[in-house]
Amino acid sequence: MATKQVIHGIYDDEVPLLEGCKKLRDAGIKVKDVFSPFPIHGIDSIIGLPRTRIAICAFIYGLTGACLATWMMWYMMVTDWPTDIGGKPSFTYYMNVPAFIPITFESTVFCAAHGMALTYLLRCWLVPGAKAKNPDPRTTDDKFMIYLELNEEQVSSAEGILKNTGASEVNHKGTIALKDH
Repeated sequence: MATKQVIHGIYDDEVPLLEGCKKLRDAGIKVKDVFSPFPIHGIDSIIGLPRTRIAICAFIYGLTGACLATWMMWYMMVTDWPTDIGGKPSFTYYMNVPAFIPITFESTVFCAAHGMALTYLLRCWLVPGAKAKNPDPRTTDDKFMIYLELNEEQVSSAEGILKNTGASEVNHKGTIALKDH
């Protein structure tokens, strides 16, 4: 079974952290994760994270909301109880489309927003009673951290890069065992 060293590089500012991530990437060292008190623009591409597919979920939730609103309005205003409101025809759905646009839009936004909130909470497992996955609580306040899982050969070069780019601390957190595939 292979093992890897876990190293945390703690920074006081995001600019040196970005520089450290770039230098680690250029040296062929993969950054496992970055923890910061706020989002850092451009960090995803620097550490090699793929684009998220969450926008696809937003589109599906919005489409669901639009379809549900359209079906609801067709059923209520055309099929079940057609009424003559202000002289507007109620024989078919397409004759009433201009009046239904605001309802369709609001339903689309409502379903997309609520669906995205639930998807985010479940995907990140931010539910009551869930254990925090943050390895250093200071990164929720004022520190920035690079989380590395390294082979024995990479440890010394990674330590040097972290120290040279302005890391205030370089902490060894032990080893983890990797399952053989």
